[in-house]
Amino acid sequence: MIKALLLIFEPAGAWERVVRARRSLGFILTAFLLPLLGLTSLAEGYGLVKWGRRQQNALHLKQFTTAEAAAFEISQSLLSLAALFLGTKLVKSLGETFHGRHSFTQVFTMVAYGLSPLFAMRIFDAFPGINHWVTWSAGILLSIVVLYQGVPRVLQPDPSHAFGLYLVSAILLVIITGVMRFVTAWYLQGEFKSVEKIISDLVARMTS
Repeated sequence: MIKALLLIFEPAGAWERVVRARRSLGFILTAFLLPLLGLTSLAEGYGLVKWGRRQQNALHLKQFTTAEAAAFEISQSLLSLAALFLGTKLVKSLGETFHGRHSFTQVFTMVAYGLSPLFAMRIFDAFPGINHWVTWSAGILLSIVVLYQGVPRVLQPDPSHAFGLYLVSAILLVIITGVMRFVTAWYLQGEFKSVEKIISDLVARMTS
């Protein structure tokens, strides 16, 4: 969380420290991403259990059980990791069209730290009065700003290709995270009744 805040408020210095550290993919995943996702998942899960979430055409907030909230948060975290790896793979492939030869770890570093403001903003999803699309919009805008400094520092593209690579990477990550937000927001709004029933049945079996 602290690193995400530093990237927002002191992007140049924070990115320089990221580049100098040259962390491995495993370190970034276990020491940075998983704790960040865990913290925001705990916050949102607490909100789902304590205050609930308004669903489509419902007069009252739906209260989630602890097991239902945990199942949702685990699923959302897995979706987030899938989006990160998919984004890394696609950005790496796009980088090659700009004559770049970047390692998977380099691109993963840029994507993981670049999207950290988006993940950090999920902490506000704990409050039922805040629309999920508001937190996503604020988070992805911050990530786009952070990536502007991150792409040239981490990937070090040719100056003539730097802005093009940044722009295409940002658009791609907006699309991927937008689809992910669509799925999770619609589930919480009660639009995926069949999926909700499957999860409820699974939770019932596990707690019985």
